[in-house]
Amino acid sequence: MDYSPILAVATAAFEIIVAGRALSGLKRAPGERRIVWTTGAILLLLAAYQLAEVAICSDVAMAGFLPRLAFVIVTWLPPLGLLLIAQLRYPRSRLSDRAAYAMLAAAAAIVAWIVVDRSFATASVCNAVYARYTHAMPRFRIYAWFYWLGLAAMAALSGRGAMTCRQERRRRQLAQVFAGTTGFVGLSMLTSWFVEPAPGALPSIMCHFALLLAICLARVVQLERRTPAEASGTIASQAG
Repeated sequence: MDYSPILAVATAAFEIIVAGRALSGLKRAPGERRIVWTTGAILLLLAAYQLAEVAICSDVAMAGFLPRLAFVIVTWLPPLGLLLIAQLRYPRSRLSDRAAYAMLAAAAAIVAWIVVDRSFATASVCNAVYARYTHAMPRFRIYAWFYWLGLAAMAALSGRGAMTCRQERRRRQLAQVFAGTTGFVGLSMLTSWFVEPAPGALPSIMCHFALLLAICLARVVQLERRTPAEASGTIASQAG
C-alpha cells in the first residue's frame, strides 16, 4: 500500500498548534516558563519527526541524511520528557533531576554518534502511514536500550510524582505525562505484536501513537496557563 502523508501532516499540525499556544503570551515566573518551554520543545520535536517522515517517504531512494535526522529528533524526546517531569515535581526531586541531566548528556553523545555513523539508519520502505528503517546491528541495540530506559524512567517517575507531589496542579500534570507515556508506548507495542507490521517500523508507529502524549501535553499546558489567582488558590488550599 502506498504511503499517505495525511496522518503525519495532520498530527504535526496539531502538535505545532499546541506548541504555539503554549509558547504564546508567556508571563509567568521563571520556573513556570521552563515548564512551558520544555513542553513546547517536546511538541515541536514530535511535529518535526512527522514532517521528516513525510520528506523521507516522498522519495525513499533519495532520503540521504533524513532517516538519521529523524532519529536525531526522537533521541531528545525521552530526555526532555524526564526534564519536564523534574520541573513539574513539587518539591523538586534529586532523583528526577539527576535522571534528566544524565539522559540529556547521553542524548548529546548519541546524536553525535548518529551524525557521524552513516550506517546508523536508512529508510527501506514506506507503507500506508508508517516508515520502516534498517539499522546496523548490533550497534543499534545501544540506542534501543537508551530509548527504552528513557521511556521506562518517564513512566516510573511521572507515576511516582502523580502519587506523591504535594501540589494538586502538579499532581494532575504529572498524571497527564504518565497517561500519555504509558498510553502511546502500550498501544505501539500492541500494534507491533498483533498487527504485525514489517520489521523496522516500530519507531515510526511509536511516533504516530505519540499523538496521545501530545494530547496529554496539551492538557499540561492548559493547566499551566491557569491564572495566577487560580494557582495561588491551589497552593493555599494545599497549605491549609
